[in-house]
Amino acid sequence: MRQPMQSYILMAATRLLVGLILVFSVYLLFRGHNAPGGGFSAALVAGTAFALFAIAAGPGPVRKALRIKPTVLIAWGLLLAVGSGLIAVMAGRPYLTGLWWTPAALDGALAVGTPLFFDIGVFLVVLGTILTLLLNLEER
Repeated sequence: MRQPMQSYILMAATRLLVGLILVFSVYLLFRGHNAPGGGFSAALVAGTAFALFAIAAGPGPVRKALRIKPTVLIAWGLLLAVGSGLIAVMAGRPYLTGLWWTPAALDGALAVGTPLFFDIGVFLVVLGTILTLLLNLEER
């Protein structure tokens, strides 16, 4: 495994940018069903943050920061995306029909729906795939 070149400027910029990029990714994820964005584009943006981190520090620190294998992210994402469609089937509706709930504790201020769970599932699948490819390529 090769050691990455140590650039203090890149490391300092990475510490600032990775956090900002990941926050923007979460914003895209939750904005997705009402405007452009969603699980796919949010995962691509999050993948860029991890790619920047891998370029600056190498794949070892990225794996340590993740604390979970990318293939596990893919499995959980598939389970969540498929499960979000099955909720509608259990309610007697066609597969992947959107259903929404309004938590009583929030007094109608927020509606949570199955499209959000589907988007989170897509996010996890795409991010897990990107991380698998990125880390395997960086380690060679």
